[in-house]
Amino acid sequence: MQTNKIWLLAPRMGGNEQKYIQEAFDSNWIAPLGPNLDYFEHDLETYLGSHHVAVLNSGTAAIHLGLILLGVQAGDVVICQSMTFSASANPILYLGATPVFIDSESETWNLCPIALEEAIIDSISKGVRPKVIIAVHLYGTPYKIEAIRAVANKYAIPILEDSAEALGSSYKGQKCGTFGDVAVFSFNGSKIITTSGGGAIITNSAALKERAVFLATQAKDDAPHYQHSEIGYNYRMSTICAGIGRGQMEVLGQHIGLKRAMHDFYAELFKDIKGVAVFEVPNTNYEANYWLSTILIHPKETNGITREIVRLALEEENIESRPLWKPMHLQPVFCNYPYYGGSIAATLFDNGLCLPSGCNLTKADCDRIKNVILKLFRKRK
Repeated sequence: MQTNKIWLLAPRMGGNEQKYIQEAFDSNWIAPLGPNLDYFEHDLETYLGSHHVAVLNSGTAAIHLGLILLGVQAGDVVICQSMTFSASANPILYLGATPVFIDSESETWNLCPIALEEAIIDSISKGVRPKVIIAVHLYGTPYKIEAIRAVANKYAIPILEDSAEALGSSYKGQKCGTFGDVAVFSFNGSKIITTSGGGAIITNSAALKERAVFLATQAKDDAPHYQHSEIGYNYRMSTICAGIGRGQMEVLGQHIGLKRAMHDFYAELFKDIKGVAVFEVPNTNYEANYWLSTILIHPKETNGITREIVRLALEEENIESRPLWKPMHLQPVFCNYPYYGGSIAATLFDNGLCLPSGCNLTKADCDRIKNVILKLFRKRK
């Protein structure tokens, strides 16, 4: 076995992160406020265009605050894409609301607009209008923007756009993070840029950004003493993490290019392997950052090679891979909540695999991955 592990995802520094961290030390801004936060937010706002950004200590915190900004309270119904990481859904329960999960569609693997509307109609028939729709850009591929928005507008339900995995992706030239009534990014260690731990909430108004920052800093009233008229949270990003973010924004374009190069590597590797399909965007309207490169394996066409056989073959050579997100409606903690749709998300989980996609992967790493795959599939011919 090779001694060095090839990780599924690993952070890559650009070089100037330490400079901005040192600036925080030199100016004694070792707190969840200061110039680094202002600059990092400005960098993100400039990148997105006309939207307003508040940086927080996690993407989960951003989703939690996003639901609050959109008025979610205990007893409300929140619709959520099932094929996603649990952080998309957990904040629904933080607020005492009820999650309703929706199947994927096969083109983008994201929220199915048909099942979405069925869920809304059924909920309204029972006297409850869903409060928010959480739509995710899975693995950096935009969801069906126009179809989901049409359903949301038809029933006057706001969208919380989960762009945790989609910084750098776009649809018809418009950047992900700007389609929802509120949107979020994540900057944890595995994301396309990282602040080690962190996230951001994106709004289309300065007032909503101000409200998010207020809630994220313990909801302290404007008074000479500590006074609180409502519940707040300790969700603001630290200035050290924001300094890392400033350095990472300088190499975001490089990271996107490296991610797409890894996707192209896998497309070439599997192009002649029957029964394995590398996931790609459905058409040129979609531009994915390919945060994670993923494949679907069809065992009936691969002479019995399954997703798990591929995963274990890679693991044997100290190469990390991972099944797709297990859908929320199949998770023990969520399995008793309503679900609408068929079996697309479940089938994706059964047959899909995430492959190493880090920006640090070398040619030698790629050769190791290639050798494992070719050896495995040649053996089964």
